[in-house]
Amino acid sequence: MNKQKVCMTGAVILALVFTLLLTGTRVREVEAKVHKTQEALAEEVFRFHVTANSDDPEDQELKLKVRDAVIARMKTEMGEAPERSAGATRRWALEHLDEIEETARDVIRKEGFRYDARAEVTRCYFPDKRYGDLLFPAGTYQALKISLGNAGGQNWWCVLYPALCFTDPVCAVVDEDGKKELEEALSEEEYEMITASTKFKIKWFFFGGSWND
Repeated sequence: MNKQKVCMTGAVILALVFTLLLTGTRVREVEAKVHKTQEALAEEVFRFHVTANSDDPEDQELKLKVRDAVIARMKTEMGEAPERSAGATRRWALEHLDEIEETARDVIRKEGFRYDARAEVTRCYFPDKRYGDLLFPAGTYQALKISLGNAGGQNWWCVLYPALCFTDPVCAVVDEDGKKELEEALSEEEYEMITASTKFKIKWFFFGGSWND
């Protein structure tokens, strides 16, 4: 191999090493921003988690009926609440856990099942989840959690505050009031992070733009 080829090979290797280092740096920067956004978001939303007794079709169907009944009750009883916030929704749930459980049990009995329902306000891990044009990053969030029977089946989740619960996934369009409340609660950068398109994120990652481009 002559000297020119050695130099060219060395240049290519250096370029690859530089690209790998740059890519690793970009990945860490993106991960740090996503983590920061998730932590901020977790303070401003209150989520809802229902776990079915099992994966049997009947148990899965019952899970959705419990979901509908609990959401309907909360909308009715909290509709005129003077304060609208994640904290207020969480406090309401904490103060009405017995009533929430009874609502779930009423549905269970009406449908002819015999198992129990347990409600709690706790911290749950949620995977990445899209609500309309909003993308919530994976992480731990405060949530109202309802466990049905053995709680061994697939779960269902949404956001109680702001109101991003969809009982019909075909019509999963985020309410503008809910989006406005969320936008006001987050920084401009954080809100842009959860509404940014895939094309936008790719542009930032590969071409070094900022999240505010």
